[in-house]
Amino acid sequence: MFDAKKTANEIIEFIRNYYAKSNLKGAVIGISGGKDSAVVAGLFVSALGKENVTGIWMPCHSKEEDKQNAIELSNHFDFELKEFDLTGVYDNYVNQFKELNHPEQEDLKDANINIKPRLRMSTLYYYAAYLSKKNKGVYIVPGTSNKCEVYVGYFTKGGDNVADIQVLTDLTVDQVIAVGEAIGVPSHIVHKTPDDGLSGLSDEDKLGVKYSEIADVIENEGRNTSEIARKRVKQLHQNNSHKFNIPTYRKQ
Repeated sequence: MFDAKKTANEIIEFIRNYYAKSNLKGAVIGISGGKDSAVVAGLFVSALGKENVTGIWMPCHSKEEDKQNAIELSNHFDFELKEFDLTGVYDNYVNQFKELNHPEQEDLKDANINIKPRLRMSTLYYYAAYLSKKNKGVYIVPGTSNKCEVYVGYFTKGGDNVADIQVLTDLTVDQVIAVGEAIGVPSHIVHKTPDDGLSGLSDEDKLGVKYSEIADVIENEGRNTSEIARKRVKQLHQNNSHKFNIPTYRKQ
């Protein structure tokens, strides 16, 4: 039986121990308005204190609901939230590419989706470097991916897979929700239908499989999941294997 409160306390202690061992000061967290970043923010506030946590809301043709959820979350846990609007940067980037290459719109679909998390991650590290100098102590960037996302490769290389510390990558979506409830994340945020805030589709629509089915494949070899879903999860895992390890030549 998963003990959410015990797990939350263990994660908080894990964060504190790592910060003490590495002589770190604070955290800069990308706040999307969804459950994963909300849980990460709550855990880091508990571990480090609200004064050492800065959240960054980075809209890029984003939904107003997500912005309001990000603001509500920062008020709830009382950490500082900054807004850094990437819409103009993104538009300029894409428009310049179009002028140089004259691509078909369909050919740009995946590239456009993936550039957004890469711009966001650059912003988080930029801000962490700034705060490290300003506050005379090292700020790092926590990741917000969960175990289900990582297993099927539902992340952008050079984007949301980049992080200095991970606290959710051994938790399934249901376990993240349980931990969120245990630490007091507002219910409508922790139970919010997950989406990337980029494509207009829910995560499960994009993946073609439910997170509960992914979790069952990870934890029970898919014994409680249909054959179609099992094959889909394994296909995603296999097709995205290039994201998990970088092949590196070693001289003989």
